[in-house]
Amino acid sequence: MSIALAKRSDIDTVRIITHSTIKEVYPRYYPKGAVSFFLSHHSTENISDDISRSIVYLCFDSDNTAVGTATIKNNEICRLFVLPQFQGRGYGRLLLDFCEKEIAKGYDEVVIDASLSAKCIYLKRGYRESEYHIITTENGDHLCYDVMKKQIKK
Repeated sequence: MSIALAKRSDIDTVRIITHSTIKEVYPRYYPKGAVSFFLSHHSTENISDDISRSIVYLCFDSDNTAVGTATIKNNEICRLFVLPQFQGRGYGRLLLDFCEKEIAKGYDEVVIDASLSAKCIYLKRGYRESEYHIITTENGDHLCYDVMKKQIKK
């Protein structure tokens, strides 16, 4: 397992990991309008912008297959996804550990927007809810999520 900074040539890989995970996992937790919102929020354009800012990372398995991704914006972890077929194998933990260590270099608090599907993972890792948001999406559907924070040592 390894983590590397994503390059411009990795835009499609990051998009595929992100969109595949959203399409497979999120419908179990969110209505159609919320899933569509997530997909448009993590557009190719947004991913490209973040890669150009050198804040997107890819996680690789031992065969050098990209299995996950995460984006770090200041002290916030964004777009943390592991392909469903690779979940439960420690890749998410590896990505989260990596992001927390990178953030700890300049901050004493990590912030993450937690989807319903990932909230329990973050709670187990010491994150606590600080805000709750509801976004009305297409068809009057709602997307609910928590902003969670964790104190870390530099």
